[in-house]
Amino acid sequence: MSIGTEEQQGIYLIHEALDRGVNLLDTADLYHHGRNEEIVGAAIRGRRQDVILATKVGNRRIPGQEGWEWDPSKPYILSAVKESLRRLGTDYIDLYQLHGGTIDDPMDETIEAFEQLKREGVIRYYGISSIRPHVIREYVKRSNIVSVMNQYSLLDRRAEEEVLPLLQERGISVIARGPVAGGILADEGEGKTAKGYLDYEEAELLGVRKQLKAFAGVERSMEQTAIRYSLSHQAVAAVIPGASSLGHLEQNIAAASVPPLTGPERQTLQQISRVNRYDAQYR
Repeated sequence: MSIGTEEQQGIYLIHEALDRGVNLLDTADLYHHGRNEEIVGAAIRGRRQDVILATKVGNRRIPGQEGWEWDPSKPYILSAVKESLRRLGTDYIDLYQLHGGTIDDPMDETIEAFEQLKREGVIRYYGISSIRPHVIREYVKRSNIVSVMNQYSLLDRRAEEEVLPLLQERGISVIARGPVAGGILADEGEGKTAKGYLDYEEAELLGVRKQLKAFAGVERSMEQTAIRYSLSHQAVAAVIPGASSLGHLEQNIAAASVPPLTGPERQTLQQISRVNRYDAQYR
């Protein structure tokens, strides 16, 4: 999502990532009106076998109108996947994800669409991208999802009390997005604290940053420590930090080379942050 709309720059960043061992690429038909899928498709041409390709569906753009509307219906999913395949330049998608979801959706119909695409070989697996516990619980109970993309970081620990334990118990992988909390947990992220983050206010964020920097020390950067925190939960299979420059990419990838967090180190980091609370409508 963060690579922008300039094709050559986007291809360059993706090729650099692939050359350095990254093999999961996550996109969505919503990003930049489908342009992101096109750039990913151009970047993986001739390298499709090296990539686990994930994209998303459910946000429908209406020609001639601003914005989009939510459409998890079976007919829309079956039509939208064809456009994603065209933009991506492939005949199959490794992981097709519902891009959101509400408790009022026609879930059985949505699941039928994904199961049909799986039978036809158009997709290999499916999952959902959601932060809503009540929606996640229903898909865990009613479908064959293999993954849940969930916002999870040192500053967003909402999933720790309920969602992550459930998914770990059921063997459903978590793809953790936002591990650096929009850059707030990065070494150069102090200027991003002014607007707050979830229920954190600026003063509290600055306090977390100060303690995180001291904890990181010289072995890890702050962002590498933050990425390692998200990875340290047993339910998490992968993190997807964004990169809009080669510097961001290199910093993110370097997190794979620093030591994983030990149990006591994870507990220490938890002491400098807190478990956030879900909005009531998500319960």
